[in-house]
Amino acid sequence: MFYENELKALKKSGRYRTREILSSKLRDFSSNDYLGLAHKKSLHQQTVKILNNSDIHASKASMLVSGYHQIHKDFEDALCLANNFASGVLLGSGFNANIALIESLVRKGDTLFMDEFYHASGVLASNLKGINVIFFKHNCMEELETLLKNSQAKRKIVAVEGIYSMDGDLCKGEIFEIVDNANALLIVDEAHSSGVIGEKLMGVFDYYGIVPKANHIKMGTLGKAYGSFGAFILADEHIVEYLINRAKPIIYATSLSLYDTLLAHQSLEYIVQNCESLKHEIRERQLVVKEELGISVSGLIVPIVIDDNKRVIEIRERLMVQNFSVGAIRQPTVSRAIIRLIARIGESAEELRDICKSLHAMKDKK
Repeated sequence: MFYENELKALKKSGRYRTREILSSKLRDFSSNDYLGLAHKKSLHQQTVKILNNSDIHASKASMLVSGYHQIHKDFEDALCLANNFASGVLLGSGFNANIALIESLVRKGDTLFMDEFYHASGVLASNLKGINVIFFKHNCMEELETLLKNSQAKRKIVAVEGIYSMDGDLCKGEIFEIVDNANALLIVDEAHSSGVIGEKLMGVFDYYGIVPKANHIKMGTLGKAYGSFGAFILADEHIVEYLINRAKPIIYATSLSLYDTLLAHQSLEYIVQNCESLKHEIRERQLVVKEELGISVSGLIVPIVIDDNKRVIEIRERLMVQNFSVGAIRQPTVSRAIIRLIARIGESAEELRDICKSLHAMKDKK
């Protein structure tokens, strides 16, 4: 076998991964379906109704060939309106969106400044030939400011996440002023903050009251709070125009499916119309987590440090016996193994309290 030894090493170190068929019996505290919209049948039914009245039900081609449909444009326009951005473009996934942004924006003579905890898709893109990247300490604005001041790069591009996917912490609000003062571009990956924080639940720009400028770029995913699949990039018109002409995941990939686009559009409308009640549900779950685990979270990601690759699997399996599903995140994905609990609205606050009590009892026991 070509990779037998590598697989044995992964198993020995507790880093071996498997796929498990999703069980409807488990209470879901592991997925990124933060608002529970993946279970809301009315959104699915409305999406199917609209699609049934369309002449076609599939995208059929790249967005630049004949795969750009009115359904895509209507959703892009709605996203721009809700987030106060000038222009937008849809992509097949958040992973592809990060590849598109970094591979196309960082040119010869430019420097990319990336938070060390940035998503793996962005790190992968930064490893492409010809990209000059400097990683700064997680959320360390002092180091970033110094790096930008000392940089002689033609263009300076900064990449941060709105809410970091594993630690669950927010990017610092000072990032916007620092980047603006340095005349740099700012990429904010809002995969885990869009739909979760902000006065209108639109994410970090909304949360900090930032009016988007020409140097601001927002990326968000549709497979998390929006309960669908795909991603979007929002930016100034000239940047979106440039991406459409240079970003390979836009040019060479079939455009986002019409069903996923419509479903995400229905979810956006649902979030806008039910913003206050959703914020109440989010605050309620944050309070439960604080009361039971002593952890304050800005969003709905609750990282519980266990620091043992094998033990997080044991805890996950023990919780499965209680019909709870959580994430067991191991090295090297994180520096220290964690139980990643998602305090999602799709499960009740009472069930969240129950799993928090179980986790509190388990986490310190050997």
